Amino acid sequence: MFGVQLDPERVGLFDRYLKELLKWNQKINLTAIRTEKEIVLKHFLDSLSVYPYLPAPSSLVDLGSGAGFPGIPLKIVKTSFGVILIDSVLKKVDFQRHMIRTLGLKGIEAIHSRVQEKGSPGKMEGRCDIVISRAFSDLKTFLRVGYPFLKKGGLAVAMKGDLNRREVGLTSEPEESRYILRKTVAFSLPFSSFKRTILLFEKQ
Repeated sequence: MFGVQLDPERVGLFDRYLKELLKWNQKINLTAIRTEKEIVLKHFLDSLSVYPYLPAPSSLVDLGSGAGFPGIPLKIVKTSFGVILIDSVLKKVDFQRHMIRTLGLKGIEAIHSRVQEKGSPGKMEGRCDIVISRAFSDLKTFLRVGYPFLKKGGLAVAMKGDLNRREVGLTSEPEESRYILRKTVAFSLPFSSFKRTILLFEKQ
């Protein structure tokens, strides 16, 4: 599915991820999605839906990564990805770091930061192939905040639900024409009517 082949080892990693997320979610509010079926569908499968559109190997920054989505699932299926998870909520970053240790993942880092306020990604400025987000902000803010991370020609990948009219208009003139919209993919997640849209913007 989505061009992803899961061997028994990776299936085991996702199973461990699921169990840890359910356990932590009983104590702290990591996600409003709380059943096994919904986590698999709306977190794991949704995270992997973008996989066919990402160049590999790549350095990837996941903004507003929450409980690690989509960065950790993408790292599980493609170990060559260099992944940086960024979130402003410390308890979520703590969970991300716990999962990185628990799953034995290498080449992935979780950072506690509020990138909307800092404006500059520091040592990561202009060095990343991909900046991605599922639930970080509105599209315009994501494109603005993600821009400094990217190399020229890098991709800003927005994972959205159904686009509203305002955001549809924005895709024709994204963030002061600093990007070119390369692809729009609209689909429903498998075994559901949950509608999703992937937008891929190339930095100029």
